[in-house]
Amino acid sequence: MTDHRPSFSSPQHAGPRRAREGHAPADTPSAQAAPAAYAPWSGHLPDEGRRVPVSTYRLQLGADLDFDAARALLPYLARLGVTDLYLSPILQAAPGSTHGYDVVDHTRVSEPMGGREGLERLAGAAHEAGLGVVVDIVPNHMAVPTPGWSNLPLWSVLRDGPESPYAHWFDVSVDEPILMPILGARIGRILADDKLRLERIVVPTEPDRGEQWVLRYFDHVFPVAEGTESLPMAVLVEQQFYRLAYWKVGDEETNYRRFFDVGTLAAIRVEDPAVFEGSHALITELIENGTIDALRVDHPDGLADPGGYLERLSGATGRAWIAAEKILAPDESLPPSWPVAGTTGYDAAWRIDQLQVDPAGSARLGMLMHELAGEGPIDYPRVVETAKREVIGGSLAAEVYRLAGILDRLTSLDVRLRDHTLRDLHACLVELLVAADRYRAYIVPGHPADPEQAAVLRASAERARERLEEDQAETLDLVVALLLGEPVGSEGMSDSPLRAEAIVRFQQVCGAVTAKGVEDTAFYRWMHLTSLTEVGGNPSGFALDPDEAHAWAERVQATWPATMVTSTTHDTKRGEDVRARLDVLASYADEWTDLIHRLRLLTAEARPMDLDGRSEILLWQALWGTWAPGSADPMTPERLTAYLIKASREQKTWTTWTSPDTAREEALTGYAAHLLTDPAVAEQIEAFASLTARETRAIVLANKALALTWLGVADVYQGSEITRTSLVDPDNRRPVNYHGESGLERMLSHLDSGTPARGLDEEKLALTAALLRLRRNRPETFVGSRSGYRAIPVTTSHAFAFARTLDGEEDVIVVVRRLGRRLATLGGWREHSIVLPEGTWRSATTDAETGGGTLPLADLMGDAPVVVLARQACPIAADPAQGTRAHGQEKARS
Repeated sequence: MTDHRPSFSSPQHAGPRRAREGHAPADTPSAQAAPAAYAPWSGHLPDEGRRVPVSTYRLQLGADLDFDAARALLPYLARLGVTDLYLSPILQAAPGSTHGYDVVDHTRVSEPMGGREGLERLAGAAHEAGLGVVVDIVPNHMAVPTPGWSNLPLWSVLRDGPESPYAHWFDVSVDEPILMPILGARIGRILADDKLRLERIVVPTEPDRGEQWVLRYFDHVFPVAEGTESLPMAVLVEQQFYRLAYWKVGDEETNYRRFFDVGTLAAIRVEDPAVFEGSHALITELIENGTIDALRVDHPDGLADPGGYLERLSGATGRAWIAAEKILAPDESLPPSWPVAGTTGYDAAWRIDQLQVDPAGSARLGMLMHELAGEGPIDYPRVVETAKREVIGGSLAAEVYRLAGILDRLTSLDVRLRDHTLRDLHACLVELLVAADRYRAYIVPGHPADPEQAAVLRASAERARERLEEDQAETLDLVVALLLGEPVGSEGMSDSPLRAEAIVRFQQVCGAVTAKGVEDTAFYRWMHLTSLTEVGGNPSGFALDPDEAHAWAERVQATWPATMVTSTTHDTKRGEDVRARLDVLASYADEWTDLIHRLRLLTAEARPMDLDGRSEILLWQALWGTWAPGSADPMTPERLTAYLIKASREQKTWTTWTSPDTAREEALTGYAAHLLTDPAVAEQIEAFASLTARETRAIVLANKALALTWLGVADVYQGSEITRTSLVDPDNRRPVNYHGESGLERMLSHLDSGTPARGLDEEKLALTAALLRLRRNRPETFVGSRSGYRAIPVTTSHAFAFARTLDGEEDVIVVVRRLGRRLATLGGWREHSIVLPEGTWRSATTDAETGGGTLPLADLMGDAPVVVLARQACPIAADPAQGTRAHGQEKARS
């Protein structure tokens, strides 16, 4: 049996690697591979010799942090205890990109970041320092940039249509003009006003072609099909392989698959072997030659066949460590056939928060939401349903109608099925999409549906049935059968390309509706406790019971021992420290309600008369969650107002991105600026901050400890080793102070010199460094086939305790305090105890030692919010077999 243990023995770069023989050849269409062909891994661990991260440190690269600037951070990251550098996308992105997810050229490393040479310098220095390199990749889409020539494959398709060598790259039919909805008015008005210009220029990305005819509309530039440049403008426009259109047309008639509803991101057909090769050749080369070691895959749910893609990627990279950015429902797990190490950690992040949310605060916070927002009974599912219906009828209407049209054409081909009308088919699709409780199911056209995946769709259908007319029930059954690939209609229908397209499109649209309807709409309307409305979160659950958390962790550990755990990312709607401060509100719900009443009275004259209730609650919670005057990262009026405008437009109730109510937005942001700068408001909030300071500190530190010890690979987002006031992007991508007088490098140096931590920032940094170094010294206790998880017995639910095991033996013990205010009202730890495994245990933060057995929690914890204990190595036993095992463990810990 192959040894699947991760390679920890040498953190140094291992040199070039070759793809393992026996994997699926690169020319095998993934859509044709049966699920049974996806080779499940032993424990979902990469092949022997492949690097497995123990901890990662995520850097957001860009103009403010290029490859050379990242290289300058390596000494600090190595001292911090990080084992792997984790980089945002590195390929050439659209001009001015601030995040790198809008790739325009898969064959080049980003020039603004330093190009391939800069990347190789960074990777070489990282490997020399003992750090691996993990890179984020974007397989689902490319940018539709301005000007268009930046994306040469798309430029070629727009110019040459079906004759383009890239005609098969994009998820669009080249038999009809590709819709480009970029005009500020309808095309008739644009032509009448002579707003289009025909020019002859040398295209910067195609200098070898010499001068070309292009069509310009302000900053937008499009190619002109050969031989059409002499036609009258109206005729010329009509003769192109693309259709210029009014921007509002995009939501109703878009004929290329977008990233959700973002028209500037066009999906590519990565399931096509040639497209996979063209878009992944550079990445796989960089893994092959050892420049990078592992991958994070962005949004695989958008792909036609996520499992097939991941199998191809795994084979092409020689079974490297891969984390998939997959949003999971509370009762959902990754498909076991996926050859990945696990998720990117959202499934752990929301559970960490909800462990610290007091369920007793639910009713009082719900009453406040009802009072300010005018909500009816607390009914989160109703909020989600309404939001999903709005996006189905709005920004994603084109995708849903397109899918209904596919089903209509399909059923029209069979006399047995043609009486199911387009109206009924569309109605059934809408109800299925609304009823879906997760991003998607995974059905591969041409292969029997996995029973578990089929059950997901059938459960959605039963919920949908309640919302349909009686006569539409038969149509619903037909739609479900078609989408599951079951026998229906004539014999040839099962092999129909149109049916395969319907199966794939439904899954892709389902994910888009869930993302836009839930995370980008409902999460901005559900104001109960906004720390729970996080990416991948479960707001309807409010609090999490320790037994549920242990059960989940045990399941994940058993199958995904190298998954990722995170607490803050570039996509989180609030950083971990903002969420921690908000978690506190559940323990102080009465005091919080009283504070809001006082603040509303205090600022009544400044508050806009037409202030939306949801936006007001969002404002109060954002103000509290980011309240940190005098800190290293204070909130500013500019940042807060930018956040409120984005959040309110995402809410889509009184202002939107497409129809902004600028007057009410200005009133809201003016009120926010007043709250942030009014001394009387500050006095009230400071009093509440003093009241909650102990619990805030405890949750910040306890949550960080859980993120760094609970499961698998621990991820630290840039700057989150101290407290930050980060809100949703782009706010969470702000530069971090590493090198300044009060920067992180100097702060860590002071702590390492023995200077006691002063303040929460230094406490958090000291804890982060201690736990990262513990992980680095005991890698196999935390990641891989030898690691394990076990709940530790405690006599109170106010202590959450577990062990990370090595070869079945407890090696690290973690105990965090939860719901500290309620614990204090009960008189503290009193007689409650914990049962530690036998042995000698040393604190990872204080070096204090303790023995095993039953111990009073008061003695172990004192006032500490978290205690982490590491087993001290035993003397080598006289028995030869025992001696080998003991020596092996001691070596692993050294």
